[in-house]
Amino acid sequence: MARSNDISPLTQVLTRADAVADGARPPDAIGTGFPSLDRMLGGGVRSGDLIVLGGDVGSGKSAFALAVAMRAASAGQRVTFFSGEMSIDRLLERALAIEGRVRVDDLRQGVVNDVARASVGAAAVRMREVMPRFEILPGGGVGALIEQIEGAGLDLVVVDSLQSLAQGARATDEELADAVRRLKTLAIAQGFAIFTTAQLPHLTARDDLRPLLDDFGAMGAVKHHADVVLALFREEMYDRRRELAGGTELLVRKNRNGGTGYVDLFFYAQFMRFEDMLDPDR
Repeated sequence: MARSNDISPLTQVLTRADAVADGARPPDAIGTGFPSLDRMLGGGVRSGDLIVLGGDVGSGKSAFALAVAMRAASAGQRVTFFSGEMSIDRLLERALAIEGRVRVDDLRQGVVNDVARASVGAAAVRMREVMPRFEILPGGGVGALIEQIEGAGLDLVVVDSLQSLAQGARATDEELADAVRRLKTLAIAQGFAIFTTAQLPHLTARDDLRPLLDDFGAMGAVKHHADVVLALFREEMYDRRRELAGGTELLVRKNRNGGTGYVDLFFYAQFMRFEDMLDPDR
């Protein structure tokens, strides 16, 4: 029998709810660093959540995932970013470009001017203090990933991308469905959030090209097992009118614990940097 001075799980839930009502972030919430998205998600993503971000080729999925990893780390969260798309050097170049607001091509070629060099230097100093751990996604699929991060004491794991977890030359729907289920189980068991990107098929055969839940495929596993499903839509990719440049919709297609909708972002392609339109970075 529980002692009279024990705090019951129900009391703990009520205490957390009161704190959130007073303006505190939920204690198990991990901010994405994009205020409009965090508000829609009730303070951020949660421990035990599986978050899937989809989009067309070139929509900026890796850049957004990297931004989330960096912003969460700067807020004090323990974050590891696994890449199946880029080397560590390329990730660091992108991170410096995002944080320093410099052209990634200029940084890569070493042709930054004095102002940009100072900005990159300041960014590097900040990043040394708070930065995600960058790792190459291990071969061997989800099983190898599990071996590497079990018991690591993390708050957020970012995986770029879901398709990179496939062990064959081409990911099958069965492999992707199994990966989604195992990632969700891992998130719950380890008590951290997992944020993964997912490549969506070209959608040019229909009028409205905004991704839908069913576009994520994987035999419906994303639709059923993910807690949060996000999709990037940049109209300029399909309509080259100048006034559309940079405008981005981040669609919240599924939110297990709240409402759905969209967030307006702006994409600075030269920096590979997303910013919240309603609450831009200073």
